[in-house]
Amino acid sequence: MKAKADPDLKPAGAGGVLLTLAAGQFLMALDSSVMNVSIATVAEDVGTTVTGIQGAITAYTLVMAMLMIPGGTVGALIGRKRAFMIGCLVYGCGSLTTALAPNLTLLLIGWSFLEGVGAALIMPAIVALVAGNFPTERRPAAYGAVAAAGAVAIALGPLIGGLATTYFSWRWVFAGEVLLVLVILVVARRIADAPITEPPRLDLVGAFLSAAGLGAFVYGVLRAGAWGWVRPKPDAPAWLGVSPTVWLVLAGLLLLWFFLRWETRLARGGGDPLVDPAMLRNRQLTGGLTMFFFQYLVQMGVFFLVPLYLSVALGLSALSTGAHILPLSVTLLAAALLIPRFFPDVSPRRVVRLGVFALLAGAVVLMAALDADAGAEVVTLPLLLIGLGMGALASQLGSVTVSAVPDEESAQVGGLQNSVTNLGASIGTALAGSIMIAVLTSSFLTSVDQNPAIPAEVKSRASVDLQSGIPFLSDAQLTEALDEAGADPAVADAALDANAAARLDGLRAALAILAGASVVALFFTSRIPRTQPGRSRP
Repeated sequence: MKAKADPDLKPAGAGGVLLTLAAGQFLMALDSSVMNVSIATVAEDVGTTVTGIQGAITAYTLVMAMLMIPGGTVGALIGRKRAFMIGCLVYGCGSLTTALAPNLTLLLIGWSFLEGVGAALIMPAIVALVAGNFPTERRPAAYGAVAAAGAVAIALGPLIGGLATTYFSWRWVFAGEVLLVLVILVVARRIADAPITEPPRLDLVGAFLSAAGLGAFVYGVLRAGAWGWVRPKPDAPAWLGVSPTVWLVLAGLLLLWFFLRWETRLARGGGDPLVDPAMLRNRQLTGGLTMFFFQYLVQMGVFFLVPLYLSVALGLSALSTGAHILPLSVTLLAAALLIPRFFPDVSPRRVVRLGVFALLAGAVVLMAALDADAGAEVVTLPLLLIGLGMGALASQLGSVTVSAVPDEESAQVGGLQNSVTNLGASIGTALAGSIMIAVLTSSFLTSVDQNPAIPAEVKSRASVDLQSGIPFLSDAQLTEALDEAGADPAVADAALDANAAARLDGLRAALAILAGASVVALFFTSRIPRTQPGRSRP
């Protein structure tokens, strides 16, 4: 089944198609960040704990990761447009259920399960539908716009969530998603789709192995902050003396190895594999997928750290935090939309390398700017640089991956691409968070130990009580905890100073890891082609 560009598609029609697909991507990405500023409010409203809501967010990510590759095959089986529309319908039902949910159970069904299933159908279909509706030379701009819509949704999420929670209700966010789904379904008829000529057979064994492998890996990574990466944290479970994270990650990798072996056997026997293993020997495709992985690792790490700095370290409101993240969206959109428009023949490899350098520069500048006396303005320049890098990558990578294979394999590429971005996002968030807390804890305990104002018995108790990791606390939160504990004023002042310094140390260490990931990514840019798809080298 091959989705061909519609030669009669008028510019206005092409614009409508692109807007529809970008709206779908915006919707999928919004759920990743919109409720992060409202977790406590949601928990109170549905009668659960903050941990319960965090579990719902984790489950949403997990369902998406598990079903992304099978979701791409479903698109090839029933048609990419139909998969997109069914996915929107399922997602809309999930949003409606979430908006009306009176308890955690219905919240999990709507938000985590139905929305996760809908996203697994929608996101691979979007990749394939761009390939089917736009000629090769227009795909960089189209993929750039779609990717930019998703990144902007993540940047705007805290602001939208903060506005809704402050002035209305968090439920209005999900009600708004239902309305957006209805609009998408109405205008989606402009999208062209190729007829199904030879529908593949669904590889159930491969679907199980890929879902189980990705699920185990992602779940292990997502729980690393609570369990520890290798050494189990106090009160955390231990399997054979080490953290369950180790065993889940190893089990996930082993299941994915079995998945690839099964797919190879199926392809050699003339079957219909979920992913043709021959695709993974394609240098351009693996190069694009690797860069997607690093982009989302750095991107989601930044989106995790910067709001923490603004809302906790500086004490800004959810609305103010969201507003200070907006500069990122400006350069992101500009780069994603304008690079393909004004430089249609530019080398993708050059743009990708410049984008990675911009990510690196943004992380380093933010590390240097963080200071005890710094205000919210210090994030502006770094976010402009990071947005520029994200936009540059978005303008090229989608076209690079899809153009590496025939159009009929674009659904498989969509499943792989979104699986890789999920892995990168999960690892980026977990890695940034765990490094930050580990360094924060070490720095805090060192400061306490070296402070003569703190009695020896307090130092000893702190070392024992805080080995599991100090939470990222604001000065107000720590002051309240110290008052409840009846701490001496001198001890309280010393603890506040130590906490402020430790917060910055933790943030700098996590940013250093993200900067290091950007440097590692540069080694893989040689796999990105030097010429745009459909154009020959001069």
